[in-house]
Amino acid sequence: MLFFAFYLLYPILPLYLIDTFSASKTLIGFILSSYTLAALLVRPFSGFLLDLFRRKPQYLIAFFLYVIFFIGYPIVTSINLFLLIRMIHGAIYGFVTTAGNSLVVDILSSSRRGEGLGYFGVSNNLAMVVGPMTSLMLHENGSSYNTIFYLAFVFGLLGFVFASLIKVKKPFNPTPDRVFAFDRFFLFKGFKASFSFFLSGIPYGMFMTYLAIYGKELSIEVGLGLFFTLLACGLVFSRSFSGKMVDKGKLTQVIKIGLFISLIGLFLLAFLQRINMYNHTTVIVLFLLIPVILGLGYGLIFPAFNTLFVNLAPNNRRATASSTFMISWDLGLGSGFILGGWLADSVGGLSLAFLVGALLLLFSFVYFTKSVELHFQRNKLR
Repeated sequence: MLFFAFYLLYPILPLYLIDTFSASKTLIGFILSSYTLAALLVRPFSGFLLDLFRRKPQYLIAFFLYVIFFIGYPIVTSINLFLLIRMIHGAIYGFVTTAGNSLVVDILSSSRRGEGLGYFGVSNNLAMVVGPMTSLMLHENGSSYNTIFYLAFVFGLLGFVFASLIKVKKPFNPTPDRVFAFDRFFLFKGFKASFSFFLSGIPYGMFMTYLAIYGKELSIEVGLGLFFTLLACGLVFSRSFSGKMVDKGKLTQVIKIGLFISLIGLFLLAFLQRINMYNHTTVIVLFLLIPVILGLGYGLIFPAFNTLFVNLAPNNRRATASSTFMISWDLGLGSGFILGGWLADSVGGLSLAFLVGALLLLFSFVYFTKSVELHFQRNKLR
């Protein structure tokens, strides 16, 4: 429910900013990235606090504040106020998602952690798909932006009710030594993995944010909500077996396969505009095939990287590991917002932006294979 409420706004915010404030793509990228930047700045401190004090009370407080801020979107009257609301909301999002991910690790047995994180990731990433699909369908059928904003508030509130029912069975053991050491805020053993994961997040931020605009540029008449439906199918299918592969010791292999599959999808997405010059029917077919490919790829990447960070950290630094995992992703998404908007406005359009994203994903694949995998095998704790 938390992620559904968040991603319900994901694809319509660019359209809202254009229709309401006549914002450029560059400004849209800046405003959307401010949310991620705020989350990024809060995550190291959230991991520190979550490892120091009981997690569930902090999780519930942050969740409630997160839900309340959805009411701010429909009442702001200027783009500056919108930016302020977005930044505060992003900071709270950074805390509550780190807390949620840490609680999941707490209640999972180590022998089935990969599988459990896989199922947890299904719910998160399914929301990443169903949310945009729902809001685009509502928007295409004439629902107002305010209706979608208030709907996000309602689902967020429902999520808070479910969050209050979570039972944490394992005892909480705060870290007694070196409480204020700098490495309590970031898992330095995960730095190489962070860089690879960061690079894979850039193209994800691009296509999730600018897909609706790209579809209009390609004159795609098939409902854009269908794209996200097919993305969900790919995500759910890959999550159904990726976690079990991780628990069988194939963690790094899962990540490499996921990166390679995603790379294929990004390259196809980048060349749609050129193909559209010769055969529009082929473009429509590819537009429906690409989300399945991307779903399969990223459905493998998410839980495997999550498990990788946890396996590099001692038990009393799980929240720090979760924070580092999410910081990497936030940096990737934020960079994708800004880079995608800048390339689309100033250089060569969205097709070039997606091509750059594909090249970054290629570099991530090579770097992971040549450096990250070896580093993980030498430093893993479990």
